Amino acid sequence: MDQRTNSRNSLKEIEGTVQGHRDGHGFIIRDDGEADIFIPANEMRAVLHKDHVRVTIVRQDRRGRPEGHIVEIIDRPTKTLIGRLLQESGVWLVAPEDKRYGQDVLVPQGATSQAKTGQVVVVELTEAPALFGQPVGRIVEVLGEVDDPGMEIEIAVRKYGVPHVFSEACLAAAKALPEKVMAKDRKGRVDLRDVPLCTIDGEDARDFDDAVYCEPAKVGRAKGWRLLVAIADVSHYVQNGNAIDIDAYDRATSVYFPRRVIPMLPEKLSNGLCSLNPDVDRLCMVCDMLVTAKGEVHAYQFYPGVMHSHARFTYTEVAAILSNTRGPEATQRKARVPDLLNLHGVFRALLEARNTRGAVDFDTVETQIVCDENGRIEKIVPRTRNDAHRLIEECMLAANVCAADFIEQNGRTALFRVHDKPSAEKIDLLRGYLRAVGVNLSVSDTPSPAEFQAIADATKDRPDAQQIHTMLLRTMMQAMYMPDNGGHFGLAFSAYTHFTSPIRRYPDLLVHRVIKSILNDAKYKLPKLPEPGEAQAKLAKRLASRVGEPQIQPRSRAVMAELQAWEAAGLHCSANERRADEASRDVEAWLKCKYMRDYLGEEFAGTVTAVTSFGIFVTLDAMYVEGLVHITELGGDYFKFDEQRQELRGERTGVSYTIGTRLQVQVSRVDLDGRKIDFRIVQDEQEALNTRNRGGKRAAFAPRGEGDRTHEEPTPRARKDKGRGYGGAGAGGAKAKPASGKSWQDPAAAGFGAVRGKPHAEDKPAGKSGRRRR
Repeated sequence: MDQRTNSRNSLKEIEGTVQGHRDGHGFIIRDDGEADIFIPANEMRAVLHKDHVRVTIVRQDRRGRPEGHIVEIIDRPTKTLIGRLLQESGVWLVAPEDKRYGQDVLVPQGATSQAKTGQVVVVELTEAPALFGQPVGRIVEVLGEVDDPGMEIEIAVRKYGVPHVFSEACLAAAKALPEKVMAKDRKGRVDLRDVPLCTIDGEDARDFDDAVYCEPAKVGRAKGWRLLVAIADVSHYVQNGNAIDIDAYDRATSVYFPRRVIPMLPEKLSNGLCSLNPDVDRLCMVCDMLVTAKGEVHAYQFYPGVMHSHARFTYTEVAAILSNTRGPEATQRKARVPDLLNLHGVFRALLEARNTRGAVDFDTVETQIVCDENGRIEKIVPRTRNDAHRLIEECMLAANVCAADFIEQNGRTALFRVHDKPSAEKIDLLRGYLRAVGVNLSVSDTPSPAEFQAIADATKDRPDAQQIHTMLLRTMMQAMYMPDNGGHFGLAFSAYTHFTSPIRRYPDLLVHRVIKSILNDAKYKLPKLPEPGEAQAKLAKRLASRVGEPQIQPRSRAVMAELQAWEAAGLHCSANERRADEASRDVEAWLKCKYMRDYLGEEFAGTVTAVTSFGIFVTLDAMYVEGLVHITELGGDYFKFDEQRQELRGERTGVSYTIGTRLQVQVSRVDLDGRKIDFRIVQDEQEALNTRNRGGKRAAFAPRGEGDRTHEEPTPRARKDKGRGYGGAGAGGAKAKPASGKSWQDPAAAGFGAVRGKPHAEDKPAGKSGRRRR
């Protein structure tokens, strides 16, 4: 019976995408979402990473994984590769930067485009790889030397396929736009130029999406606040389906690197005409809210406006003013201090509402890379999140919730920001970890965000609080853009979208268009957008299935077609958001590796921030850099990986390594191409303490932070597999309810001009100036 079943399975052809591994083997990520299929190194010689193929399962390998044989290559999306030009025995080769492409590319004489040995180049494939032949290509672009300033970014944008050159049609359309707001553009808008709206961003920000203003107001008979959140009206200039819109959709998001930004919109728009720069008129979309003393949005309305930013504040400056209203910063901004105090008042009210609904707010350390003029790291410092950051975040959250509610109340289709509940697998892993570290609290099978926040609050004073909060964060799912509203688990909102950053996020631009269509009593229709790309297809297969299925209702063919178009746009934007994050992390990892080359052989204190079956990741206290202590460096014992406890334990000695373990390590190896930093253990925390007591070398202890993973795992499931490795041998809550839509006083009564819109009821993400992505 079993033999007949295995025989049928071996004959069945399965489609999937090749995922290469730097060690030469690979995996097939199946289209049907079933378990990955292992592909040995000899089979991988005929294919490339990312190829779409058809395979049959031929056997089980020694680890019990299904092993496949490639039958057919269906599609080969890789047309170009980026790598370094090498010459070996008179033969020119390009060694791919992405090591998942396991083969060097042969470059014939005359196809080197005058590139020199060691330079970084882009090679176009002219002949596919075969079992007995390497791929062949010709050099189409020479980027320069690997140590040239900014080269790590040039590599990353090509490695991850980030669009970085605007089309000629897009640039021509941008050039045709005016340099400033014209008189005709102000028609039909609420004139807010006398309202002292201001922007609050990071010191290095150049594009200003949002401005805020607050004043005390009566909400019914009680005291409350009137909060205005004005957002750049990008949709006025980026017309539906024009050349700028097509390029913006293709990028889907701005990508932020140290010292450089790949913007979603041309600079004339992102830093000029759309940016809410101080002391100039700008068009905006306004979310005008009445907030109660308890932080509930009592009523709101949207309308197009024209504004004139009265100040450009930084987070540091606002935090200093709020902490000392008689200090030098406050003296320089004396006219604006009352406005900032009003904003702080509404912030405290919104924060109270956040705590009441049980939204998650973990304190984790984010880092900032400080570079010199040549792009070389000078230092890595923690990014401090102060009350000014939180103030803007709460104002943006309120506007985003109102936008989601406005769209839902009017029965329109748009993109919601959906954050699903944690999976059962992640919940089980978290429960085991909490037991292991002695936390008495746990989470239920269907947890609320308040349960997570309760654990965070109960452990905030523990020495391992940072690691516990990191584990709580890892239990969360990733948020996605979807037309079917599934709520936002982490923020405890029943409906949430992104409205506040249309300069740098395409979903926000779409939300603006939908809101405008409602105000104009019209129906918004998506433009004919380019076909979804590889990133969207990959995400659709791997991530979309984890979000709870929406309630199926009878829908006409036209409605279904519209919904499918929105789903494709949502998946495209979600996938490109992840692509931007991956590219940013890759650049940071490269910079950190280059930085740590100067510290080879030096010793540092650190904390274990992740445990896997192949070793432990340690984050250095003083450097905020993470590296791997491989299992072969843990001594001559037989180590067993306990996934539930997140622990490696030696069976003979009983020595264990868990998240939060303190160690003294030495930087033993830095692999710039592989983005790897290797450590070896010098002594554990108790030994370090004894050494200091004896007058030995003192370890540098400093606040801890979570570093970036600089190592690929042995398999796509490495961190889930329970396994052993021999050190000596080297083996292996209640959700927020939106306001009801009560009508309230006309802005004209407060001197804001006439409102041209319907009154209606009830994050600024990270990636720009340290704001969190929600």
